[in-house]
Amino acid sequence: MDPGLHAFVELLQGPDRAIDLGRAALAVARLEHPDLDEAHELKRLDALAGRVGVGRHGDSAALEKLRRFLFEEEGFRGNDGEYYDPRNSCLNDVLDRKLGIPITLSVLTMEVGRRVGIDIAGVGLPGHFIVSAAVGGRSVLLDPFHGGTVLTPASAAEVAARAVGRPVKLEEAHWTPCSRRQIVVRMLRNLKTIYAKQKDWDRALGVIERLLLIDPDAPTHLRDRGTVLVKAGRLWEGAAEWESYLNRYPSAQDAESFRHELRRVRQELGSRN
Repeated sequence: MDPGLHAFVELLQGPDRAIDLGRAALAVARLEHPDLDEAHELKRLDALAGRVGVGRHGDSAALEKLRRFLFEEEGFRGNDGEYYDPRNSCLNDVLDRKLGIPITLSVLTMEVGRRVGIDIAGVGLPGHFIVSAAVGGRSVLLDPFHGGTVLTPASAAEVAARAVGRPVKLEEAHWTPCSRRQIVVRMLRNLKTIYAKQKDWDRALGVIERLLLIDPDAPTHLRDRGTVLVKAGRLWEGAAEWESYLNRYPSAQDAESFRHELRRVRQELGSRN
């Protein structure tokens, strides 16, 4: 296994609570920044936490201090204008530019919060990512992408509806905190979409290789690996991946369309002989 892939997988071994989310997020950022200095970036998170000025840990006043510090004093905000810029998915770039997407700004909030003793979890709504802070025996919802706005369940549903472009009814399952592995998978999926939009097939392939290692039961990764290889002109390898996908998941919803694509690629390969 490639040393970079091996190091990435090692970060996600063991119990979920033992995963260092900050380090894992920076490992994701290495796809865009291979020479990233992890120790330096972690010190920047430590320095932010040191400036929050929280007195008592875990109470509502501490959470409000954290919210004001990150989103009013420091000015971290969502990058509406260039949402699909890959830098928005890289925690080091978020620290540099104070711009991000919902999940990276949520990771920032969680990691700085953890350093000042506030228990903050990620919550994956449809089309949007927010956080839930445990304070005083209750959960407080914050939307890091929109300036750390405090949400109610009703206003959270409105935010999700705007994100997906249709009414959303949030079920109990939507409020279940995401595991750290789930957060990393969601970050990688975001980057896969971004690199595919940019036709950056090498980096898209790097994302999928990581997804296959940490989320092996999701059939889409095998399928997407084939698609990226074909797009990159590696037709033999791509066809082999699609064949594996169809053999393993013959009843998948998109199986027929990929059988058609596989026939097309084989015909093209045959015409080259």
